Amino acid sequence: MARAAILHLLRSQSASFNSGNHLSKVGPWARTFRSKTDANPGLQCSSVQRRFLSRSAAALAADENKINTGPQKGGEEGNDEKDYGVVYHGPISNTIKKVKLLSLSTCCLSVSLGPIVTFMTSSASNVILKGAVASTVIFLSASTTGALHWFVSPYVHKLRWQPGSDNFEVEMMSWLATYIPKTIKFEDIRPPETNRPFVSFKANGNFYYVDAEHCDNKALLAKLTPQKQARESPFRNL
Repeated sequence: MARAAILHLLRSQSASFNSGNHLSKVGPWARTFRSKTDANPGLQCSSVQRRFLSRSAAALAADENKINTGPQKGGEEGNDEKDYGVVYHGPISNTIKKVKLLSLSTCCLSVSLGPIVTFMTSSASNVILKGAVASTVIFLSASTTGALHWFVSPYVHKLRWQPGSDNFEVEMMSWLATYIPKTIKFEDIRPPETNRPFVSFKANGNFYYVDAEHCDNKALLAKLTPQKQARESPFRNL
């Protein structure tokens, strides 16, 4: 309300001053008024004030228009362009990334600080025993990090596909917790003949997992999860 009142006051003052300028063009005393303004510097200062007030009113009007229109949506449009064609998002993608980053951090700390802490403590112990303890700590940390990567490596974090296309793009996660895009053709998809958990299909020698409950496109899901062909018994015709 205060901004609107100030804006209305500035507009009224600028309109009154502008009307005074227009009167100089109508009356026969225009030359006399001009001579007075040239002789009186106070009137020149008032003209400068009028210009300042008019500019201030224009600036307030621009600010009010910005406030009314709201924030720009450039960032949202950029995200829409980035996610164009995405038909599947991994529901626990962010959780997997956080767990991998935590595992990598603990592994790096164990490898770098484990031997130092082991050899600095228990100075009376044998050096061979200290080396065995440090090696065990490093091995356990590296093995848990490797096991976690092996377990979550088939997980598809994002899938892009255009209807009618014979291929699609998936985003997988590397062991450094970075996303790697891969392009797969539907003709290369094979049933996953493995006992490995959380695997939906196999393509080009790699395993991939898509959560069927969170995949809304059932036609695409049917292409990604081929059924194993039943083997015919050799004694069928006997």
